[in-house]
Amino acid sequence: MDTPRIVVVRHGQTAWNAAGRFQGRSDEPLDDVGAVQAQAAARKLSRLGPHAVLTSDSTRARQTADPLAVAAGLTPVPDPRLREVDIGAWEGLTRAEVQARFPEEYAGWRQGRDVRRGGGETLREAGERAESAVRERLQDGTLVVVTHAGTGTALLGRMLRLAPETWRSLAGLSHGRWSVLEEASYGWRLEQHNVRPPRGFLAP
Repeated sequence: MDTPRIVVVRHGQTAWNAAGRFQGRSDEPLDDVGAVQAQAAARKLSRLGPHAVLTSDSTRARQTADPLAVAAGLTPVPDPRLREVDIGAWEGLTRAEVQARFPEEYAGWRQGRDVRRGGGETLREAGERAESAVRERLQDGTLVVVTHAGTGTALLGRMLRLAPETWRSLAGLSHGRWSVLEEASYGWRLEQHNVRPPRGFLAP
């Protein structure tokens, strides 16, 4: 019997990521760099023999999940509960623009508070929905979950039973990187964090 394992993957880079814009629920596709990151992650993670690939239904997440699912001989399962945190009016803005338009919200967010940015949702709310999606698919072996930076952090925090005010102590996942959780007798533990494919896997 294989140990239950969850691999939480952040989608590859988009043009908005490269420009430093907050994305939230916007449906931006991967750029050329993001596509390479997705292929590299697929080559590495398919070797884990996942039993399922669960993904946010956003375009950038689906484009990251698809090559992995193909390499593993699976069909990706989209779930809207894995979408990025809703950041409302912050969407599409740069940090400088957010700081100018929403100074109090921006200051609170920078201080690590769970701010409802731009009238959207909290990180805690995103973690609750993401955890519910993942727990429905858990079984022995490896479950790959393709999601976003904020939702990925919240999901890790929920699975590790960390207090919400400490979640941002976890470094956010970089594009095309992943974290690995394994189930132990006392609950889930973080085995690896913000892992990138070996250099050879980045070649097209």
